[in-house]
Amino acid sequence: MDKKDIQKALEDLRKNSVKRKFSQSVDLVINLKDIDVKKTDQQIDLYAVMPYDTGKKVKVCAFVAAELTSQAKDVCDVVVTNEDFAKFTDKKKLKNLANQCDYFIAQATIMPEVAKRFGSVLGPRKKMPNPKAGCVVPPNANLKPLIEKLQKTVRVAAKVEPVVKIRVGSEAMEDVKLTDNIFTVYNTVLHAVPNERNNIQKVLVKFTMSKPVGIKI
Repeated sequence: MDKKDIQKALEDLRKNSVKRKFSQSVDLVINLKDIDVKKTDQQIDLYAVMPYDTGKKVKVCAFVAAELTSQAKDVCDVVVTNEDFAKFTDKKKLKNLANQCDYFIAQATIMPEVAKRFGSVLGPRKKMPNPKAGCVVPPNANLKPLIEKLQKTVRVAAKVEPVVKIRVGSEAMEDVKLTDNIFTVYNTVLHAVPNERNNIQKVLVKFTMSKPVGIKI
C-alpha cells in the first residue's frame, strides 16, 4: 500500500460525505480472505502503536501496590490499590469500573490478585491487563511513557469474522496524520496474516456515518 493512495481515499471520503454537526470517527476496515478465524492459529489478536492518537481520550485504570501508587495517581485516570480490592465485591461496581476505562494496567507482583478479583468482569470484555500491550509492569516501572503509548495503541483483532475494524482517528485530524495511522495498522495486519498480501481482500476507510471508500492496494 502506498501512502498517496491512502491520501487519495481520504480526499474522496471528505468530498463525498455529508458534513455532520460533530467530528466523526475515522474507521479502517480490512477484509481478509483465505483465513478461517474459527481456527485459533489463524486468528489475529495483537496491538498496534500508531504515530498519533485517535482524537479520543483513552482512559487508563491502574491496579497497583504501594510501590506504584503515588506515580499512578499522577498519570492514570483511575487507581485501585491492592488495599482497595476488598471494596470490589459488588458486581455492579465491578461492571462500572470495567465500562469506565479503556485499558487496565497492573503491577506484576499483584497480578494473581487482580485476576482473581476482576478477571470475571474484565476477561469477557477483553480488558484484562495484557502483557502484549505492555500493561503488566514491574514495581519499579515508569508509568508515564506507558500511558502516553496507550493513547496511541489500538487492538487489532479478527477472531469472530475475517475482518479487522479499527478507529484510527477523527474527522478533525489532518489527512497526513490519518494516513500515517492507517499505514501503520495496515502493515501490522499485513505481517500478522500467514500469506501477507494474499490474505487481504480489500481495505476501506469510512466516517462514523458515511459510506466506505476503498483504498487501492
